[in-house]
Amino acid sequence: MFDHLLVLDIAGGAIRRVDLDGTVSTLVAETGSAPDGIVYDPASDRIFWTLMGRPSRGDDGPDFSARNGGLRSARLDGSDAATVLTDGTITTGKQLDLADGHLYWGDREGGRVTRAAVDGSEVADLVIRPRDPETGLVDIADQCVGVAVDVASRHLYWTQKGPAKGDAGRIFRAGLDLPAGETAENRTDIETVWADLPEPIDLWFDAASSSLYWTDRGAAPRGNTLNCAPVPAVGDTGRTPTILADGFGEAIGLAIDADADVAYVTALDGTVRAVPTHPDAPAERVVAEVAGSAFTGIVGIPARTEQS
Repeated sequence: MFDHLLVLDIAGGAIRRVDLDGTVSTLVAETGSAPDGIVYDPASDRIFWTLMGRPSRGDDGPDFSARNGGLRSARLDGSDAATVLTDGTITTGKQLDLADGHLYWGDREGGRVTRAAVDGSEVADLVIRPRDPETGLVDIADQCVGVAVDVASRHLYWTQKGPAKGDAGRIFRAGLDLPAGETAENRTDIETVWADLPEPIDLWFDAASSSLYWTDRGAAPRGNTLNCAPVPAVGDTGRTPTILADGFGEAIGLAIDADADVAYVTALDGTVRAVPTHPDAPAERVVAEVAGSAFTGIVGIPARTEQS
């Protein structure tokens, strides 16, 4: 079970520790520009987080198309902060997953899903979406955000949220490794598992139930929700998801404590909510609410790490 949570505060450029009793403190005061995805690696006892980088001012708000995102790391206590991938290695680092000693992340404006070893080596693109030949930009429909890995079946899942509140979001699946003789640009094993979603963001794969959970920051009633659905067989599409909770203030990050049957969801309104994933779990509640903060990625830290 989780002892506490670590949450990225994009407004403050910091990592906040959130205890389950609602106590909030600062673990890392300076993350770098626009932190978005975070994971914990028990093997190294370190946390890793992505950076979206420094935006320019566009007509419709911040423009993150400049390639200046990166990947950082620190010990679990916040010390020994280090650069894993220098700023500019990633365009816009989004949600992050960890499997088999490798980090997987979505690169939104980069239109990619990428993998690297936790030491920053072995960087490899697994998915590259098309770019406009004239502008060099990736269409918003092809921007990759959330990622989740199913190690047992060797599958990768990712979200493409589409336009804001656009009901054009999708969740895709492909092999965890490139098919022989294919590249990240032309791989033929990509399938659309869910389509016409409001605006899917972060993903979580639950191996025990072979289900996917995801946050969605789209428009109500299906958006700003926490969703769950069983993973379909290869070649099939997913069934209509079950909405476990709604009414979030721009839902983003997701961490599931399988032992406690609780999902923790962050939102851009500076809240962390606990949502039961089983009828016998504790009732839904707001764990923390921090005025002036905007929470993105979240990771749960198991109690046993406190004794290591």
